[in-house]
Amino acid sequence: MIDDDLEELEEISDYNSIVDLKTENTLFSDSDFSSSDENYIITLPHLKLMTNLEYSQIPAVILDPKLNILWQNSSYKDLFLQEKRDLPINLVFDFSPYLTPEKLGIIYKNITDEKTGFSYKGRVESKHRKRSRIIANLILTPYFTQKIPNINIDIPPIYVGLFDNLTKENRDFFEGTFSTLLEASKLKDNDTGNHIKRIGEYSRVLAEQLFDKPAYYEVNTDFIENIFIFAPMHDVGKIGTPDYILTKPGYLTKEEWIIMKEHPKSGALILSAYQDPMAAHIANFHHEKWNGNGYPYGFSGLLIPLAARIVAIADVYDALRMKRSYKEPFTHKKAMEIITKDSGSHFDPDLIEIFVKINSEFDTIYKKLKDS
Repeated sequence: MIDDDLEELEEISDYNSIVDLKTENTLFSDSDFSSSDENYIITLPHLKLMTNLEYSQIPAVILDPKLNILWQNSSYKDLFLQEKRDLPINLVFDFSPYLTPEKLGIIYKNITDEKTGFSYKGRVESKHRKRSRIIANLILTPYFTQKIPNINIDIPPIYVGLFDNLTKENRDFFEGTFSTLLEASKLKDNDTGNHIKRIGEYSRVLAEQLFDKPAYYEVNTDFIENIFIFAPMHDVGKIGTPDYILTKPGYLTKEEWIIMKEHPKSGALILSAYQDPMAAHIANFHHEKWNGNGYPYGFSGLLIPLAARIVAIADVYDALRMKRSYKEPFTHKKAMEIITKDSGSHFDPDLIEIFVKINSEFDTIYKKLKDS
């Protein structure tokens, strides 16, 4: 249908007619193409370009020289979960704060410089509370900028933006890296694979309760997804702890305990290369206590990162439920009594209040992933 329409238009216009979408809305609605300039015009090849890109699996946009998005295809809209978006929207709106003035300056320089072919290639990122971070390679290239014969007007240059979405590849890479580290850490510790899985599940359900609460502005979709991945890494620093300490039955000596308390620092060092500091924060601070009596630094209260305060509850709950060389497993009720008693001393009291409301979910997770 669209191809037939295009052929008919070609016969009439022979590529030289101006198509103003404000008045000749033949193929696209007003919402499909918006202009930052009321006199902005497109030609038939522009329409063909839009038609060809509309159902491409590659996210694509058409921009003016000021990087205002005039049109977006379905794949690009899907990146933003079909958020209500009235065009034109500047590219900065979608990729702020990643597109700093310095990075924008580089883009403008490239798309106006003949030496670069008036094009640009680089990485962009987008964050939003209600969706995962978007990571993509952006290619900007000019399209169809020439005078229209017999008409005393220049067609403003437009640019095609193509996005190579790296979000899933980036996450898969780091999940694979962490999985390898987890397997290595399990060889050094008595903790089971299910213990590690449960810590991630507990931490995620607790973090989900904080979403959209004003006091927890940092808890967005990325936070929830990342804590599920990073929480199981809380004791990865034990890779550097001597085996005779990790496998010793019973209680540790004072000297042995000093060595054991170094594992949070070792874990933070191992995880510090990851771009999201949450991983290192969890490893470094999950043994800190609300009253300042934890280790390795004696941090207290809100000085302890939120993710670490969440994982502290998850870790202790699971340790209480598990059988250890020095104790039998506690029931859910007994674990609840111990944890709530330590509200305001060991644990963040506000988080414990939320934990109590959803405590049955912790019990469900433990039973579902119980060690055989």
